[in-house]
Amino acid sequence: MLTIFALWIVLCLLSFGLPVLRHVSMKNAARKPWRLEMHENYFPNVSILLPTYNESKVIGFKLKNLNMQEYPSELMEILIVDSNSDDETIDVVDDFIEKNPSMGNRIKVLSENDKKGKSAALNLALQHSQNDIVIVSDADCFWPPDILAKSLPFLSDGSVGAISGPKILLNPQQSWVTRAEDLYLNIMNRTKLGESKTISTPFFEGGFSAFKRGALTKFDPYSTGSDDCGTVLDLLKRKYRAILVPEARFYTTFPMTWRGRMSIKIRRANQLVRVFSRYLRLMLKRQIKTARGIILQNCLVFFLCPVIFALLLPLTFYLLIGFPLFALLFLGFLIPKVRVYLFEAVQNYTIIFLSLFSTIFKTKSLAWKQPEDRLLLTREMLQQHNLI
Repeated sequence: MLTIFALWIVLCLLSFGLPVLRHVSMKNAARKPWRLEMHENYFPNVSILLPTYNESKVIGFKLKNLNMQEYPSELMEILIVDSNSDDETIDVVDDFIEKNPSMGNRIKVLSENDKKGKSAALNLALQHSQNDIVIVSDADCFWPPDILAKSLPFLSDGSVGAISGPKILLNPQQSWVTRAEDLYLNIMNRTKLGESKTISTPFFEGGFSAFKRGALTKFDPYSTGSDDCGTVLDLLKRKYRAILVPEARFYTTFPMTWRGRMSIKIRRANQLVRVFSRYLRLMLKRQIKTARGIILQNCLVFFLCPVIFALLLPLTFYLLIGFPLFALLFLGFLIPKVRVYLFEAVQNYTIIFLSLFSTIFKTKSLAWKQPEDRLLLTREMLQQHNLI
């Protein structure tokens, strides 16, 4: 009994202790000052790349949001890449251009004959951009008016090749699902900020990510989901830093249902497992020479911890069923706040483990239909945050 219980404690410490230690370390690092040489009056020419597919319900709001940007209009262009939408997306764009001719002169619409994925659309737009900075955004993500003026100076440092911002929910209190996601995002944003102040973060959100044109060769085909993590890998190989800055925060809605949340998390887990597998291979080949410690920590969390958790789970059930005293102690430990964090950890580990399994054995990737979270967006939400 003591041997089994000791093994259970060791597995708990490995599966949950490592992520906790990592988070505490990055939380402390996030409090430290930046080690950057920035120029506040940094106003480069920017190209905003906006991939679309059936975005008629949100594209009008997005264009109004971009029109509010407090940035010199002559330095900004917008490249919309539509992947053969079968709704009124292009009609809404054309109508906006007609009603806003001053901004319309800065909008260029590119069309694909087929839907080839986000990275393909971005690479098409990249071919038509010659500006100093390339910024990626999703149609359902909205920026504060001062985001460019406040965040782009971070790119004036010679070591920084790309920046991204923290995702903020427009509907954090709409359901227990959105509250759980808001809690998760707060943890991840602090972790990514700590990684950034240490050296770099491999996690990049698609709602706002800005790249130096000279550091960016192409958008990675693994960046087909909601972020640009695969593209960041190429920057780290070339010894550029990729950082999250709080000044680049952006806003979006999130599904209210557990099924909708799982759809997003499964898709993201599939992508991250593939990306971190590439990170690990490149590290073993010594092709990545910067942020190695950060990448190794993430590889442990993504690869080792889920496997240990898979061993911990049946042992926990065995102890719960076979030893009533252990069950009482275990249930007594689950105070409300701990219960929330434990539920999140168990859920995430399960998803990552299944994604690892499907990747290793080359089974069909886990995926659910994309949730209709765009339907939750309202004009009032955007006006409340001064986004339109």
